[in-house]
Amino acid sequence: MYARLVTVQIQQGKVDEATNIYRYSVVPAAQQQKGFKGGFLLSDPNTGKGVSIALWETEDDMKASETSGYLQEQIVKFAAVLAAPPTTEHFEVAIQM
Repeated sequence: MYARLVTVQIQQGKVDEATNIYRYSVVPAAQQQKGFKGGFLLSDPNTGKGVSIALWETEDDMKASETSGYLQEQIVKFAAVLAAPPTTEHFEVAIQM
């Protein structure tokens, strides 16, 4: 299994708005992607920092979600609430509990 971490800095006072975008728009879109296995959204309402963790069945599925334009489509949804461009990292899941 593979994980993509996207770290964002949300504008002050916009964490709830960002959470709603994730819940009602990103999650349904992710569930339609081949190989998507689940995910998490972590946020700190005090600092505005957010981390999205998306789990993928294979590395190819994860990469395909980026080359297909899916990932960029999701990031664009947050344009009005982000204070800076997001950063993206990839990991192989070593242990899952």
